[in-house]
Amino acid sequence: MKAATYRILVMGVSGSGKSHVGRLLARRLGVDFIDGDDHHSPASVDKMANGIPLDDADRGEWLETLAGFFADYRRREASVVIACSALKRRYRDTLRGGDDGLAILFLEGDRERLRQRLGGRKEHFFRGDAMLDSQLGDLEPPGRDEAVVVDINQPPEQIVDAFLLALKER
Repeated sequence: MKAATYRILVMGVSGSGKSHVGRLLARRLGVDFIDGDDHHSPASVDKMANGIPLDDADRGEWLETLAGFFADYRRREASVVIACSALKRRYRDTLRGGDDGLAILFLEGDRERLRQRLGGRKEHFFRGDAMLDSQLGDLEPPGRDEAVVVDINQPPEQIVDAFLLALKER
């Protein structure tokens, strides 16, 4: 019997823990992890480092690149976890273009908790309250029919446990 394969998107605004939870999830499943932030164009990284929020045009090519990763893993019948903000439904639709069976984990948190987490970052290009407010303004939270929604106030291991349980029940 062939083992199940998954293409998993870990999404949420900056500071929600996408990369950390995504790495834990990938490690638990024994699969590859891709951090979407590593695939932004140099121009987009420069914008964010200067506190300038990205717009839809900035995100288009980036989302297509990540959708391509999902498609490649689907073709190879291999599993992967990708962390990406995927703030809007149409962004998630673009990513689902790579795999229409995409499993989504949405890391949900309130502004104050997110701001607190972002304040503790020193080596990340994402900076400033204006950037967080922009992401929260753009966020179209997925419904429970689209994603497994988990509160970021839980420890990361519990978030992974909750997602894996929901994935099994699908």
